[in-house]
Amino acid sequence: MRIYGIVLLTFLICCTGCSQDTSTTSQQTSKPSTTAITNHTSKLEQKPARETSKRVTTRKSQSRAHKSYAALSRLRHKYPQIFKNNGSSQSRKIALTFDDVPDAFTNKVLDTLKKYNVKATFFIVGYKAEAHPEIVRRMVREGHLVGNHSYNHPLLTKIPMAKFERQILRTDAILYRIVGYHPKFIRPPYGEINEQQVRWAGRQGYIIVNWNVDSQDWRGLSASKVSKNILSTTKPGSIILQHAGGNEGGALNGTLEALPYIIERLERQNYQFVTLTEMFHIPRNR
Repeated sequence: MRIYGIVLLTFLICCTGCSQDTSTTSQQTSKPSTTAITNHTSKLEQKPARETSKRVTTRKSQSRAHKSYAALSRLRHKYPQIFKNNGSSQSRKIALTFDDVPDAFTNKVLDTLKKYNVKATFFIVGYKAEAHPEIVRRMVREGHLVGNHSYNHPLLTKIPMAKFERQILRTDAILYRIVGYHPKFIRPPYGEINEQQVRWAGRQGYIIVNWNVDSQDWRGLSASKVSKNILSTTKPGSIILQHAGGNEGGALNGTLEALPYIIERLERQNYQFVTLTEMFHIPRNR
C-alpha cells in the first residue's frame, strides 16, 4: 500500500507539472496572435488618417490651381492687348503651338507638319536653341513661327524681376542670332506670370500668349487621350498647347502618334491652321 501511495503521489505531481507547462505554452502561443491583431488594428486605424492627409493635400492643390487660374484670368481681362489665350471666335482659324523645344524629338514633329503642310508656332527654350540652332533654322525655313519660352524654363512668378528680365532678354538675343528677328511672342513656362512681368513685357513690345486647349500630353498620355483632349475642346479661335521637346522615356510618343489624326479631323471640320502672327494679324518681330 505504501508503495502504491508513493506511485500515485508521483503520478499526480507529474500531471500537475504537465498542466502548468501546457498552460504556459498556450499563453506564449497566444501572445504573438494578440500582438498581430493589435498591429493590424493599428494599421486600420491609421489608414483613414493617411487618406485624410491626401484629401487635404488634393484640396490645397486644387485651391492653388483655382487661385492661379483666377489671377491669370484677371490679368487677361486687364491687359487684353498684351496677354492672350485665344483668337477670334468669328473665324475658324486655330493655332497649333508646341513648347519646350528644340531637341531631337522636335524634328519628328516637324516632319509630320511638313507632310501635311501645316504651319505652327514653337516656343523656344534658350539653352536648347544654343544646343540645336539648326532645328530652329529649320522651323523658320519651313514657315513656322518661333516664340520665347525663357532661357531655362523656371517658374517665373517665383523669381525676382531682374532674373525674369534676363530669362527673356537672353533668349531673345539667342533667337535673333539664329533667325534674324526678335520674336514678338512669349509663353511663360507653366503658363504662370504676374502683373509686374506682364506690364514689363508690354513695354518691351512683347505679347504674352497662353492657350485655351490643353492636350496634357506632358503627362505621357496615349495618342487616343491626347486626341480626345484636343478634339473635344477645340473651337474657332483656339490656341492648342502641345509639346515637341523633352520626350524622356517616350512621354510624348502619344503626341507624335496623335498629330496626323488631329490634323485630318480638324481639317475635315474646315478649320485652318495658322501661326500666331496670322491669328492676331501682327508682325513676328517685336
